[in-house]
Amino acid sequence: MSSPELPDAVPLRPEAAGSLHLDAPSSTSPPSAPVHGTPHTPATLSLRMTVNGARHQMEIDPRESLLDVIRDRLGLTGTKKGCNQGACGACTVLVEGRRINSCLALAGLYADADVTTIEGLAQPDGELHPLQAAFIAHDGFQCGFCTAGQILSGVACIGEGHAGCAEDVRWWMSGNICRCGAYPGIVAAITEVGGRKLP
Repeated sequence: MSSPELPDAVPLRPEAAGSLHLDAPSSTSPPSAPVHGTPHTPATLSLRMTVNGARHQMEIDPRESLLDVIRDRLGLTGTKKGCNQGACGACTVLVEGRRINSCLALAGLYADADVTTIEGLAQPDGELHPLQAAFIAHDGFQCGFCTAGQILSGVACIGEGHAGCAEDVRWWMSGNICRCGAYPGIVAAITEVGGRKLP
């Protein structure tokens, strides 16, 4: 018994996402080359975004994650690459005030977005954000690798209204892992600052 033939693939032309064009190969013509590349070089995508209040314009590989753009192109290494699979939360950043795992986010999808990393959380004069200060006061870290993601996720947790009690904080922060086990201090810091009702 033979299997049914599948129809030809439909060409994909995501013009709305940028200048990259992908065509399904056909038997009569070779695949078209990307607009900003050649058959031997990857295509690029123009990206504008605001990171920590600074406007950036760059050409990126459409496959680049927001995490890689932040770390490798902008040099903001406070955002950490942990599991690179969206499971640990070390790469958490805020996009338009909402927390996301930047390792899973294609940077090209965040054109014109407003991104905040740990470097942009303190005041310009160096005064720490209240949650940063609370993490210090409550020893909410040990090795520090997860701390940037914990703090940014905590800021979002408070903004979402999920920091009313320790139980809520533990639940809504469960996507951020601390392998050193500094959870009591993390929860105490977020609960304390959550009670102040940050603007």
